[in-house]
Amino acid sequence: MTAYFGNDGSVSADDGLVCGEVDSARITLASGQNLQRGALLGKITASGKYILSLSAANDGSQTPAVVLAEDCDASAADKVTVAYFRGRFDAGAMTFGTGQTVANTREALRDVGVFIHDSIR
Repeated sequence: MTAYFGNDGSVSADDGLVCGEVDSARITLASGQNLQRGALLGKITASGKYILSLSAANDGSQTPAVVLAEDCDASAADKVTVAYFRGRFDAGAMTFGTGQTVANTREALRDVGVFIHDSIR
């Protein structure tokens, strides 16, 4: 699903992911991934690029940081896309990498202004 920028600079789509106001910005999704809107991403410390956050990673991306705002196919090369840096999100519309769950990411995300709510669907 493609997200769109609203008049207030936010990014939105009508799929139930967003539960209120959000702040978004452009990021670089590292190559080798094809992810859907709602994926929970972590930032690779060395490159500053984002990948799906996996709890067993040790490159910085194990710490969840942002929520992908639109589907993004970076299979062949890095791709500039949009992510949510702050906001409220429905857990049922999110994708979590291996070892990451609502329970073990909720507190860390809250510290950076990302709030996950139990699914309302």
